[in-house]
Amino acid sequence: MPLDQIDVDNMEQHRGKEMSFLDHLEELRWHIIRGLIAIVVAGIVLFVFQGWLFDTVIFGPTHKNFISYRMFCSLSHWLGLGDTMCITPPEFKKQAIGFGESFITSVKVSVIGGFIVGFPYVFNELWKFIKPGLYTKERKATRGAVFICSSLFLFGVAFGYFIVAPFGVRWLAGYTIPGVENVPTLSSLITYMVMFTIPAGIIFELPVVVYVLSKIGLVTPEGMRKYRRHAIVGILIVAGIFTPPDAVTQFLIGIPLFILYELSIFISRRVQRQQAEAEAAEMRALQMREGR
Repeated sequence: MPLDQIDVDNMEQHRGKEMSFLDHLEELRWHIIRGLIAIVVAGIVLFVFQGWLFDTVIFGPTHKNFISYRMFCSLSHWLGLGDTMCITPPEFKKQAIGFGESFITSVKVSVIGGFIVGFPYVFNELWKFIKPGLYTKERKATRGAVFICSSLFLFGVAFGYFIVAPFGVRWLAGYTIPGVENVPTLSSLITYMVMFTIPAGIIFELPVVVYVLSKIGLVTPEGMRKYRRHAIVGILIVAGIFTPPDAVTQFLIGIPLFILYELSIFISRRVQRQQAEAEAAEMRALQMREGR
């Protein structure tokens, strides 16, 4: 057989099957190590520029001139609502009350930021470990998986940062109890900023999850349409968990979730149609062979 007719994919899969369980663990270990190195390197860079990281990025939604507040106000005027959506956060101080809290928080924020920045590379390393075990058709079906998953995650994080965080910060910082001064700790502020962003990035991976589940037959578009009302209730519960008890903020996170759910129905229907066409093509090919 000529060399150019050799099925390289089958050869790679054959070599993958010959690897022992310990060999697979060793390969996975190196993928994890490279992913961790990427997070550490990105984290070190962010730690060096921690002044910009905290003042511009982390504390951004606490500033009155934050871009989201200006955009909401411009949108309000454009819609003819006047100053209805012109909101700003109350002024408040941040405090670090624990010994070494500032340093520990800086390291923590740098690592989290390193994970967000390095997510495409980390996911690519994970995909390199998974991809050799897929068949040729599965590889073609999942082409562009790294770009799509990374884009959805980063878009979700950006949505949480620019849309959810401003409303969350404004509501939480403005909520007071009579006789109690609201002086948030640095640690609590970081915790909520993470809660506003990372879960949003994970939630935006819903279309990818539905695509995979549809491929293996665990999810169908008919079933998703049938349980749409249940999904709406679940979306409201998820929005309530990952956002402060503010109706506006829950609405802002709930609407995109519902859009993602409807998009997932479309994706599941497309997967089902492609599988039906593939089965029909195989059936026609089988009939042609039998006819001979």
